[in-house]
Amino acid sequence: MRKTLLIIDDEKDIGAMLKQYFELKDYTVMLAENGLAGIEKAAKQPDLILLDINMPDVDGIEVCRRIRDVVACPILFLTARVEDQDKLAGFAAGGDDYIVKPFSVSELGARVAAHLRREDRSGQRAHRLLLDDRFMIDYTTRQVSFQGAVIPLTPKEYEIAELLSMHPGQLFSKDRIFDRIWKMDSDADPNTAMEHISRLRAKLAAAGCKPYIQTVWGVGYKWVK
Repeated sequence: MRKTLLIIDDEKDIGAMLKQYFELKDYTVMLAENGLAGIEKAAKQPDLILLDINMPDVDGIEVCRRIRDVVACPILFLTARVEDQDKLAGFAAGGDDYIVKPFSVSELGARVAAHLRREDRSGQRAHRLLLDDRFMIDYTTRQVSFQGAVIPLTPKEYEIAELLSMHPGQLFSKDRIFDRIWKMDSDADPNTAMEHISRLRAKLAAAGCKPYIQTVWGVGYKWVK
């Protein structure tokens, strides 16, 4: 099935160049020339979003925050920022990858394809459910719910929940979680895993779930049986 990409970038030349490249690769491409337009088009549920950070109206970090609860697809930041604190801010907002400008279009295309393959592999897994009272993880639809209400998780948050819940009682260090979830992103920081685990826990707690993820200090994390 043909995949749909949303490119949000105020630099028209870059947007046009990426649109032409990905259409030649048989993607459907939507363009948004500012943050507000990107927020509106994200409602069409693209398969992946390429999001510039430096935009004049609403920057990419804020766009990511606003759309992350309504879109589950991978979000890849495009930016000239290279400071670690900027990367951490992007991951904390719900981003999944970080592409530094200037970038190789072929490398960007490879990363996009890799993220989409991962999403496809996840969607093809056998239907498995983890039931605990009113809490459920559906490994086929990649949804986590409590009392029938879906808990909105980012792709990385879901993957952490999936990894830990499929190995209940098994300890995972933050480095091991990072290697399993972020293995395609050599630019990411292992501490990113801790930030995503913190957000995942907060969302589960806000929904009323029990504290399924336990910290074993100095060792790592495990899913409570």
